[in-house]
Amino acid sequence: MLEAFIADNDIVITASRAPSEQDESAATVSVIDEARIKRLGEPLLPAFLRLVPSTSVSTSGPAGSLTQVRIRGAEANHTLLFIDGIRVNDPASGNQPRFELLNADIASRIEVVRGPQSALWGSEAIGGVIAVNGVNADQSEFAAAAEAGSFGFRRAAASASLRSSNANAAAAIGWQKARGIDSFDGSGDRDGYRNLSGRTRASWALAPTVELGAAALLLSGRSEFDGFNPATFRRDDTLDSSRNRLAAGRVWSRLGTDSSPWAGQLFASLLASSNRNLLADEEINRTRGRRWTLGGQVERRLSTGSVAHRFIAAAEHEAEQFRARDVIYGGFSDQRRDRSHQALTFEWRGDSGPLHGGLAVRHDSFNRFKDATNLRASLLAELGGGFALAGSYGEGIAQPTFFDLYGFFPGSFVGNPSLKPESSRGVELALRYSRGPIRGGLSWYRQHLRDEIVDLFDGSTFLSTTDNRDEKSRRSGIEAELGWAPSEALRLTAHYAYLDATEPGLIGSSPIRELRRPRHSGSLAADGSRGRLSYGLSLSYSGARRDMDFDSWPALPVRLNSYWLAGSRIGFKVSESAELSLRAANMFADRYQDVLGYRTEGRSIHAGIRLASRR
Repeated sequence: MLEAFIADNDIVITASRAPSEQDESAATVSVIDEARIKRLGEPLLPAFLRLVPSTSVSTSGPAGSLTQVRIRGAEANHTLLFIDGIRVNDPASGNQPRFELLNADIASRIEVVRGPQSALWGSEAIGGVIAVNGVNADQSEFAAAAEAGSFGFRRAAASASLRSSNANAAAAIGWQKARGIDSFDGSGDRDGYRNLSGRTRASWALAPTVELGAAALLLSGRSEFDGFNPATFRRDDTLDSSRNRLAAGRVWSRLGTDSSPWAGQLFASLLASSNRNLLADEEINRTRGRRWTLGGQVERRLSTGSVAHRFIAAAEHEAEQFRARDVIYGGFSDQRRDRSHQALTFEWRGDSGPLHGGLAVRHDSFNRFKDATNLRASLLAELGGGFALAGSYGEGIAQPTFFDLYGFFPGSFVGNPSLKPESSRGVELALRYSRGPIRGGLSWYRQHLRDEIVDLFDGSTFLSTTDNRDEKSRRSGIEAELGWAPSEALRLTAHYAYLDATEPGLIGSSPIRELRRPRHSGSLAADGSRGRLSYGLSLSYSGARRDMDFDSWPALPVRLNSYWLAGSRIGFKVSESAELSLRAANMFADRYQDVLGYRTEGRSIHAGIRLASRR
């Protein structure tokens, strides 16, 4: 079971089925803590993911538009997202996380584990796993904030937390709205967004070794965008909009402590999502999804000689529903589908002096397609002087989406119920350094994707369908990271990533570069506080990428130019409980596109206030 709330930034929560020390984990992990989230002040979480190595963010237009994240060249539905321990990949939206709905005002910590992790967490964990924690409950506190600025942007948020000797509770709510810009050519109607999100969490220690807890969240938003002209089938300045909502809850019980010989956990969660697409406020279609999860795990700690062991066994049952309804096709594309699967996971972790090893295996039994078994093995050796060498082998899977299996649009698309899960294998080597205020690392990885689900077009029937590709897609790269934190007045991080991601070309041709994945990327971020001042600065670079021009027939490849995004925020405390702030985004006014034909905002300035009271 994924821990619902961990505040210590030296602990990682998704590199194993149980929390582990970051310096003792072979997994490549990046953590963005509460202080950096507040000091940079970005309204939506994808902006922070740009600061993580090999994490490509693609937004289809201005803020609040559809946002996809690709880790180490993987597909957009190959990232597994947890919020407060709840798996929130949307079953009604191709199992993709709805990153555009992630309001940063209700988050306190972001953790990104890169590389295949399906041996621990199951489907969608091919590129990696992202875990987001809600507002901290370390102490009793109430806070409220507001901000306004360019492009009609407004935001407001409030949070509260209570803590006693045996219980804690926290809740937060965030609201955002922007008029935005015209994403088509700059001369049409503005495409804005609205976002209302909230979360709550509480836990109660019945005894030193018994805990009960519950968590819930709501993500909702409306985004306006420019779609396709129904007469010309080309992009145009249309009045399209999308309304999305995702609600989830989770309860758990835990027996034992982190040092107990035996420990156990039980948990259950329910997620429901709804997505509606409209044109001029008239509904075109809608999808709904639901996921129930029930599971538990048992942990056993013991030592044999100089080796400290930790054995974990976990079992899960998951059931999903998918509903689709259309208006424009007279209901012919309506769908009512369901599926379920069971999973067994076994993990061993061992520590012996400077050596830290791990082995995990998971078997998923699916009722609609082929079962899958995944393995992960890792070893980290402390070399002395702050240096460590880590290596790992990991496997990942992504189950076919409901649309891949059963989707149907009259005269254009029919799904393929014979699909099998996509699968990936990868290896990684890393040299790391951590001593005093300095932390750094150099990583090399190589992965290949098998049975990739792709669209096929039949020129004789003019119908499209899906199928598993016979050839492999390949991804490899290098990541360099450096962090320096000499004092609370300055914390500095920097990274550079190189990616070579290719897919098979036409028969007899060379492999071609994958779409929307920059070969070169990097970032620089700094934050700190001194006296009444707090400050944050971020600079991210995305290299040139390949995209396709679907306004032409046949679609032609195009090159999207590289760009820099710079943001900053400075806060000044006018009293112990009040802070004024000034924030700037896209400071270089770079004109960039993550997706061909979708414009993004230029430079913007925002002013805000934050009130906080502790006891």
